[in-house]
Amino acid sequence: MTHERLRKFNTQDTYPEQKLDNDLSQGVIARGTLVFLRGQVSQDLGTGCSLHADDPAAQARKAMENVKLLLEEAGSQLDHVCRVVVYLTDIRYREPVYQEIGQWFKGVHPCSTGLVVTALARPEWQVEIEVTAVIPEDDD
Repeated sequence: MTHERLRKFNTQDTYPEQKLDNDLSQGVIARGTLVFLRGQVSQDLGTGCSLHADDPAAQARKAMENVKLLLEEAGSQLDHVCRVVVYLTDIRYREPVYQEIGQWFKGVHPCSTGLVVTALARPEWQVEIEVTAVIPEDDD
């Protein structure tokens, strides 16, 4: 096994009052080369143009598309994400954003921390997602 996920849980159990379905864990023991991604936002990586103003779920989806692409470019993948930090500019965005993120990490169980901040680097950004992953060691 590449990673050991400690105390796995699902947000349906820990936050029953919210419509969330995120597979998370309290900790991860990972073996391999670390990959640190800059916080990803709803931005076209080629042009730098911001996308999906005023739609936090769509912003989360684009940020996750960027995360997936960058991890693949680094030689890793979503299955090897160990830690996620989600920055929101409004607590009301939590449900739609986490619903979107939960689809990308189904069965992965990364550690996750969510923060509500006053603002992000551009006023149109409502969501920023930062991940730490690994490139697994060969099992040879």
